[in-house]
Amino acid sequence: MVDQWDGVRATRDPVRCREQLMAAGRTLFAVYGYARTSVEDLCVAAHVQLRDFYREFESREALLVDLYDEVAIGGMRATELELSAEGIETCPTEERIHRLFDAYVRVVTRDPQAARVAFVEVLGVSRAMDEHLAMWRSVWVEFLTSEAERAAQRGHGTDGDLTVVVQVLTHSVDELLAHHGRRPRQVPSDWLTSELTRMSLAMIGPGATPGTSA
Repeated sequence: MVDQWDGVRATRDPVRCREQLMAAGRTLFAVYGYARTSVEDLCVAAHVQLRDFYREFESREALLVDLYDEVAIGGMRATELELSAEGIETCPTEERIHRLFDAYVRVVTRDPQAARVAFVEVLGVSRAMDEHLAMWRSVWVEFLTSEAERAAQRGHGTDGDLTVVVQVLTHSVDELLAHHGRRPRQVPSDWLTSELTRMSLAMIGPGATPGTSA
């Protein structure tokens, strides 16, 4: 398809168009906020026409969902990759948890603008967005539950309900990353990993006896 735009005849590349809109959304939503960014603003920043936007996305919120999923999928894949890394099945529980969080945190915070969009700008947008976030949260609840059960089998645990522990942990991860995203100067990923590891170990409980392999 050949479009006339700014007096220049150029072949429309759908892939490039989508990439430009994603990049524009990442920047504008992070800098000015989702609520204060219009579709027209996105088109100007992406150097595309309004009709190009609606060829790629049903709405501004659909773009926001895709930006969130890009971060969420990246974090999940990084964690899954670490699960197959050398030594992960035999290392102590604390080291395992640290490695998994480190893999996740490094990916989801790699781009500060993407992190702000994924953990701050998505909050309170709409019921549909809340349901989408809840779907992703359920994925992480399932993953963290399996990790907590594994830790329990290796001597860790508390007297509380494991389901409650995992739910609280999942929300705590979201809150910490949202706090990270709101800060003008974001904290190092190493600090986030250490804090999430410390918080997780406190919630699932210490090892049963000193010196026991965990």
